[in-house]
Amino acid sequence: METKIKMAFEDFTEDDIPELTEVMTRAFDDDAQKHLGLEKGGPPGYDNGDFFRKWLFGHEETEGYKVTVDGKAIGGIIVWIYDHGKNSLGTMFVDPAFQDQGIGTQLWKFIEETYPKAKKWQLDTPNWATKNHHFYEYKCGFKKIDEVKDFYIYRKEMK
Repeated sequence: METKIKMAFEDFTEDDIPELTEVMTRAFDDDAQKHLGLEKGGPPGYDNGDFFRKWLFGHEETEGYKVTVDGKAIGGIIVWIYDHGKNSLGTMFVDPAFQDQGIGTQLWKFIEETYPKAKKWQLDTPNWATKNHHFYEYKCGFKKIDEVKDFYIYRKEMK
């Protein structure tokens, strides 16, 4: 049974880039090791802060959150919020030391509660990231709608 861990959600600021880059690097490298047998792996800039500079601070409609437990960063969220209600999950990541404890599900619940006017959510995830597929489909209610290059595209229609 998953225990509910008490987390805090704070606005992601540029001062958070170094700390959250370390968390993101651990999370993406862990996936690359488990699924691809590679020591390192992630999207461009995931391990030096450029990912956040480009995808969070480089877009007007983007919002980001630092997720903490007892004041320590354990994950992050980036979302794109559009006026038409068709939003995108840019990224959601959790430190490997905190995975498999229901935190991801709590993060998704936070997103849904924070954006109740959303009509649809869309995201993409690497086709090799089978743990992500299970999470988004069975824990969060997304449906796979397409495959583009090496990514699966998921969508969730909100009620």
